[in-house]
Amino acid sequence: MIPLKDENPTELVPLVTLGLIAANVAAWVLVQGMGVDLQSSVCRYGLIPVEITHQPSVGSSICSLGGITWTAAFTSMFMHGGWFHLGSNMLFMWVFANNVEDSMGHFRFLVFYLIVGLAAAAIHILLNQSSSIPTVGASGAVSGVLGAYMLLYPRVQVHVFLPPFWLFRLSAGFVLGYWIVIQLVIGFSQLAAGAQASGVAVWAHIGGFFAGLVLIKAFVRPELVGAKREGRRLDKREIRSRRLWI
Repeated sequence: MIPLKDENPTELVPLVTLGLIAANVAAWVLVQGMGVDLQSSVCRYGLIPVEITHQPSVGSSICSLGGITWTAAFTSMFMHGGWFHLGSNMLFMWVFANNVEDSMGHFRFLVFYLIVGLAAAAIHILLNQSSSIPTVGASGAVSGVLGAYMLLYPRVQVHVFLPPFWLFRLSAGFVLGYWIVIQLVIGFSQLAAGAQASGVAVWAHIGGFFAGLVLIKAFVRPELVGAKREGRRLDKREIRSRRLWI
């Protein structure tokens, strides 16, 4: 199911969401050359677990090992493996992140996004300590946004596309609950077959999602969420005077 839009209006202009989308697109164009410099950029800025854990490497790597540090957990969030990888992540970001940003304010959302992204990277490293496969993508951080959205607005209707030509309106709780169940099924299947069996860092998705579920309470502003759930529009002067946008 491909989400197209939700029925959840926002109070704030999603400046950070738009900025993060722009940053990811800029990294793909300027750093990765729209795929021309894919291997070199992935090896330079991607997250390689054995570079962090210093465990014996299992399997071959497309990268020359040595030199990657914990900074890769951050830089890898802005690298992607292809047009589809970038596009799917940014689509989920566009549909769901604006409302999560709207629930906590701009600065809080930026901190939240980076923390859940780092948490996703930590879970991936923990379960793939001997992997020499570079991991890239905003998926872990975006998954944290999905977890937060599901907890905050499970009843909001989401318009989804089911290829080849079906369109549905489903609750966010169903759409995102279905998504995380699929991730868990794939994740446990990978563990049974050997970590990274499919080449997809599914446990980063799972780790990010549950990090979002847990951490959203520490970042959310009840005034903003309450108004949205009740269908009320907050006065712009109140938002500014109470500094709810920060």
